[in-house]
Amino acid sequence: MTYCLAISVNKGLIFASDSRTNAGVDYVTTYSKMHSFVWPGERICILLTAGNLATSQAVMNQIKVELDNKDIAMNLRKSNYLHEVARYVGQLLQAEQREHADAMKKSGNGNAEASIILGGQIEGMPPEIYLIYPQGNYISASLETPYLQIGENKYGKPILDRIITPTTSLEDAARCALVSLESTVRSNISVGPPLELAIYTVNSLSEPTRLKLTLNSPMYKSLQKRWNEGLQRVFNRLPRFDWEQKPTMTDD
Repeated sequence: MTYCLAISVNKGLIFASDSRTNAGVDYVTTYSKMHSFVWPGERICILLTAGNLATSQAVMNQIKVELDNKDIAMNLRKSNYLHEVARYVGQLLQAEQREHADAMKKSGNGNAEASIILGGQIEGMPPEIYLIYPQGNYISASLETPYLQIGENKYGKPILDRIITPTTSLEDAARCALVSLESTVRSNISVGPPLELAIYTVNSLSEPTRLKLTLNSPMYKSLQKRWNEGLQRVFNRLPRFDWEQKPTMTDD
């Protein structure tokens, strides 16, 4: 399992993912789940993957192969709209899953399904994010819910619901994404660092700012410490039951 998310705010897009892949508790490895394709001034596409690693890697490999084929009808550069790219990636995903499905069933090693988040911007169009399901269909984020998640999403969702709106700044959205990831890492052993973060500024049509954080990264350690201390401080200030002696409240 893994956890990836994308956030869409007025100022741009945030992408975040963990890097842990496991095939049981005694076999844990790390692979990047974040893949970027950038043609400066023209378009940017970032894909986050979760699910079967072989399927995800096969889809990424096929995308690269078809980018080198000038005669092909469709690839990441031959669409005018990002939703067309989402449909194209969904078709590749379905094809790879079908190819591996029978072998996976016969071996008893689970299924070949994967999910993908696609985000980016094409020149002249607004930035967008899409969630592509294993079945190949897709949805976009909305003004009411301006984020998308794949993988082990339940632990990191509450902070997104409480903080993220279209008017949230890019920096605050990035911090919120890291807290969402850190909350999931703390609660689920199948999600772990290094954590990858990409920050894309609207209309820049250029490579996003990228960060990779390990457990020992100063930024990650500081975020963990301050978030934990803040939660404890707020928890200690929650209303008391009638039968409790009210503690003395002091200002920081």
